[in-house]
Amino acid sequence: MAYEVQGVVARSKGAPVSIETILVPDPGPGEAVVDVQACGVCHTDLHYREGGINDDFPFLLGHEAAGVVSAIGDGVTNVAVGDYVVLNWRAVCGQCRACRKGKPWYCFSTHNAAQKMTLADGTELSPALGIGAFVEKTLVHSGQCTKVDPAAPPTAAGLLGCGVMAGAGAAMNTGGVGRGDSVAVFGCGGVGDAAIAGSKLAGATTIIAVDIDDRKLEWARGFGATHTINSKDADPVPRIKEITGGFGVDVAIDAVGHPHVYEQTFRARDLAGTVVLVGVPNPAMKIELPLIDVFGHGGALKSSWYGDCLPSRDFPMLIDLYLQGRFPLDDFVSETIGLEDVEQAFEKMHRSEVLRSVVVF
Repeated sequence: MAYEVQGVVARSKGAPVSIETILVPDPGPGEAVVDVQACGVCHTDLHYREGGINDDFPFLLGHEAAGVVSAIGDGVTNVAVGDYVVLNWRAVCGQCRACRKGKPWYCFSTHNAAQKMTLADGTELSPALGIGAFVEKTLVHSGQCTKVDPAAPPTAAGLLGCGVMAGAGAAMNTGGVGRGDSVAVFGCGGVGDAAIAGSKLAGATTIIAVDIDDRKLEWARGFGATHTINSKDADPVPRIKEITGGFGVDVAIDAVGHPHVYEQTFRARDLAGTVVLVGVPNPAMKIELPLIDVFGHGGALKSSWYGDCLPSRDFPMLIDLYLQGRFPLDDFVSETIGLEDVEQAFEKMHRSEVLRSVVVF
């Protein structure tokens, strides 16, 4: 028997979202139903609404979520009813070429629920990132559920489901930031600030935040930035070189995803330094760099997919650090809202007034 719940749906490109009745089926083999307790409003949800991901409307939005497993299907062994979980969009298969190489954080065949959630009239919904969590209950593959310590409130825990993990992982996993390193982070929204927090956690001693908004730069200081640069006023590269004794940083992170920013990131790193792209560019963007500069700098140019995280490893670890007071998840939460406030939260996001609005059920 299907569950009848309320959720936030984007019916067509660019149209305001609406609250709809959603039918959630009983879980089939390998699936789980999760009672969502909190879900962050992420830029990716806005990209779905704007048609920037694909055209598979209508979308059931929401994906940065935590909640409690309320039902499981046949064959599910990794979670049980009553488990407190963070939802993830990297349910690794264990069998693809990446998993067989021992690199499951690159899994090329991740799992989603086989069944579809629908509108009341039977119209099938496309869940954002295979999750769809702006809803009272959602259906996911059991591998998308990662058990964490229930002492962490869902408003904080759920943020690991996307933006915070992407940023922290870009620094710690992809960039390999270590003790004594210097780091520059371009773009100080939720992902960029998470990269700053991750760099601090990893032991970086110089963390340079770059943005065009002084308010965001002040937020960045709260997450661990030791220096800030407003790139609207001047080219940040010479200033970064000055701060680092003329050399550039060990790790430079582009949390914007724009060609001009990427070039600045590339030129801000030291010899043999690492560039990490974690901001998502649009498909039309291109970049041109002198090949001799790519060769001459050495090091590595990397892209970070979901912070190159392994949810089963990284989510519990970061929750434990949060509970120890060492990772500031609460500081990412600008406000808590209801389902009916999601459209307004998108507007606040456009105006850079919030790091994260979080829907609470």
